[in-house]
Amino acid sequence: MGTPLITLLDASLLGRGSREAFEDESGLRLNFADLEMRSNRWAAWLRQKGIQPGDRLAFFLANRAEVIDLWLACVKSGVIVVPVNILYREREIHHILAETRPAAVVTAGKDAHFFAGARILEVEESAREAGQIPVSSRPPLPREEDPVAALIFTSGTTGVAKGAVLTHGNFAVNGSSLVQTWKFTENDRYLAALPLFHVHGLANGLHCWLGSGCHLRLLERFQAARAEEEFLRYRPTVFFGVPTMYVRLLELPAEAARKIGACLRLAVSGSAPLSPAIHAEFRKKFGTTLLERYGMTETLMNTSHPYDGERRPGTVGPALPHVRIAIRDLQGDEVRDGEEGELYVKGPNVCRGYWNREDATRGAFVDGWFRTGDMGVRSPDGYITLQGRRSDLIISGGFNIYPREIEEFLVTLPGIREAAVVGVADRVRGELPVAYVVSEGPLDENALKEALGRSLASFKCPRAFVRVDHLPRTALGKVQKHLLPPHKP
Repeated sequence: MGTPLITLLDASLLGRGSREAFEDESGLRLNFADLEMRSNRWAAWLRQKGIQPGDRLAFFLANRAEVIDLWLACVKSGVIVVPVNILYREREIHHILAETRPAAVVTAGKDAHFFAGARILEVEESAREAGQIPVSSRPPLPREEDPVAALIFTSGTTGVAKGAVLTHGNFAVNGSSLVQTWKFTENDRYLAALPLFHVHGLANGLHCWLGSGCHLRLLERFQAARAEEEFLRYRPTVFFGVPTMYVRLLELPAEAARKIGACLRLAVSGSAPLSPAIHAEFRKKFGTTLLERYGMTETLMNTSHPYDGERRPGTVGPALPHVRIAIRDLQGDEVRDGEEGELYVKGPNVCRGYWNREDATRGAFVDGWFRTGDMGVRSPDGYITLQGRRSDLIISGGFNIYPREIEEFLVTLPGIREAAVVGVADRVRGELPVAYVVSEGPLDENALKEALGRSLASFKCPRAFVRVDHLPRTALGKVQKHLLPPHKP
């Protein structure tokens, strides 16, 4: 199994007890010994509430210290965490509750009405109760060799979300690998703005922090209006973000960007595609080269730009040391470098499968390899270029069209802020691409088609352009194409 998760966490919880560890927007400050004691009390509180190893505990919480307390308490107790996206509402929440049947849900009182019929533990009251428990020792560690740590539901960009079964070992190998690959030290300062219900903020952010012993400032959420103040006050050396965050940071004044970039040794972008244009603009304005990586809920991190090597725009770097990647055609045969295919992943980072979904689990694994559903190309030196989801592939007149290629070109054109391309049925060609565009003004379709025609093959030119006010996205910035309005010719 490799390093147990608690061993990774104990490097700081037990090994750096007196070192300052945490602050948040409320003014709360904690050292690592405080985190150890708080989470021990929460673990005892869980036992008082009758929540046992193997039980599921859901939380529906914005970023706050208690999310970290709960995560550590559950890791120590063998309780399985079910983080719920705080943007979800009744239908999505009911689906997750029906799938996982948690012993309880920890949430703010104002949100309890979303969980009708569930056992609600209100977070403020729970924190007071846990804080009064006179406990100084940990609960006995679970005896299972590699217990399940969390059921994290896929973002459901194409339909019903499924719960990925992630173990302590999955999180441990991911965290320790990233600490080494991205050269974290206890001298780093990590500004944490990603939601902790998602693997980007939880598996990457929290575990890089605890694995390295650096300092963390937790924000409830990223706010563009406060970004300049937050960065210049805290002076982080590390920031993890999604592309939309970096687009908003590019709006900062040049002098502020220069000062932020002078401190920022590592800015990681993930969870959604980053255009090469944004990559270049950020480097020019901040003096810092964004590091892109590629992961999934089901596999945690798979690839990363090297820390010291080339951070090649448009790619997500080579495979991480513990990960094997194969690129295969529709028949399941490996293709040569430079040829497109579906990415298959194998390694200790890959989940056990989907919770209570044996059919989905069987369909996701082939001879021990996890089918990602992502299409890509590998260069001779190992860098992976993603081309989009297998399910997004448009086949028009026998030609393969990857929407991402068209989308990335469209956002380079004047006045185009965002773009999403989907396939619509066509009697003659099977499918045709249609572009949904967020623009600063009215669309000039002829000008768009002329620009596309100069740079891309004619069969890739969208049949129509639909102007929309915004693209529907998940909390981590992925476009939910199935929620776009239907195109009417």
